[in-house]
This record gives sequence, structure tokens and C-alpha cells, in this order.
Amino acid sequence: MTLLSLQGVTRRFGGLVAVDAIDLEVAQGGVTAVIGPNGAGKTTLFNMISGFQTPNAGRIMFAGQDITARPPEEIAASGLIRTFQLVQLFQNLSVLENIQVGCHLHTKGGVLSALMRTGSTRQTEREVESRALELLDFVGLEGAAEAEATALAYGQQRLLEIARALAAKPKLLLLDEPAAGLSADESKRLSAAIRAIAGRGTTVLLIEHDMKLVMNTADTIAVLDFGRKIAEGPPATVRENPAVIAAYLGVGDA
Repeated sequence: MTLLSLQGVTRRFGGLVAVDAIDLEVAQGGVTAVIGPNGAGKTTLFNMISGFQTPNAGRIMFAGQDITARPPEEIAASGLIRTFQLVQLFQNLSVLENIQVGCHLHTKGGVLSALMRTGSTRQTEREVESRALELLDFVGLEGAAEAEATALAYGQQRLLEIARALAAKPKLLLLDEPAAGLSADESKRLSAAIRAIAGRGTTVLLIEHDMKLVMNTADTIAVLDFGRKIAEGPPATVRENPAVIAAYLGVGDA
């Protein structure tokens, strides 16, 4: 079953075509990776999927709904959640509080109920804390709940950001270069975490330069070069594709 479908999606910046008529389908329940050399259009593609930029042409369908022109907050509320290439945590909040913030899409109640400390408000707070603690354990940060987010090592901050995104209960999780700046051991743990996320029913779409992580984690890989999709398929097939090899080696068309 297709969860996300891109049909002829195009983005131009003046005379530059950053993304050129991309067709892409992301199957529900697996891990799909988008790779390509620097400047291939990967982040622009993610920005359009998540609503931060609008395509000049084409259509984006998510869970059977056209989200092409919707704002980011509506897209997030529909179950499509993303992380960014640069870690964006709430620096003045604790690790646990960062994840609790991610739960806000699924909490109810207004200012009055919060001020009056109603029974339903207290119950919601307990549920949010329980959910946040479960996610901390899931990503391996169970001992750091009360620490400041900025006190974590960089690799742990990456995992915290993913846990916060999962707190929103996404149907589709977009990860923008989650292994950037990680050591080999941290990348290995991240790969296992991504597979575990998919195993729990959340579809994952990721941009990544770490080819070892991509090959060991993704079910399907789409390759971009100069804004065009030049290959798509399982890792073993993409690895041997002459057009992909040419793009990464910087040689002529294959």
C-alpha cells in the first residue's frame, strides 16, 4: 500500500530547476532512502513534502489526501512529521520535557482546564509523561530524563530529536540526514533504531549521505542527480546501477 505519492513534483528557483518532475512512491511500513550528491535536490524535495516549500508543478498525496499546498502545521497534524539536518532541540528544557512537547498534537484541553488542574488535565499529564519515558527507553536515553538537552552528546541529541518526533505519533517520519556528525558506532545504533521504528509500524523516509547506513537500513532507495530521479529500487540493485556510479564518481552519462 502506498502511503506517500509524488507525481511530477517540480521546484524552480528562478532559472534553476532544483527538483525536476519527480515521481516517487513510498510504501507503508518500510524504510525508503533518498540519496544523491550534494546539490541533487534532496532537501528541497523534503521541504516540499513537509510543506515548507510549495511545488511549481506536480502533486503530493499523503494517506489518500492531497497535501500539495497545505501549510507545515496541517501536514504535521495529518501524521507526517520531519526532523532537520541541523539538530533543533528546545535548549532550555530537559530531555524529558523536549519529548513531552512533541506530544502536543495529541493532547486536549485549554487554558481554563490547565489553570483549574482538572482531573482530565492531570490524567493527560500522566499519559504524556508515560509516553515520553517509554520513548526515552526506546531510543536508549532512559537515564537522561532530567538532564538538559544541550548536555547530551551530539549523537544522543540526534536520538532525542527522533524520540520527540515519534511523540507526535507519525504515520510517516521524515529524517533529514540523521547520521550527520555521528561516529561509526553511533550510526550503527541509529540504523537499528530506524529499523525498530519501522518495525513498530511507522513508515520512514530519509535523506542520508552515510551509504553504509543506507544500504543496511533501507528497503528501497531513490537516487537524485541534478534534481532528476536517475534510479530507484532495492539497495543491491541501486548499488550496481551505472547511472548511480557515474553520478557519484562525477563522470559522464552512463
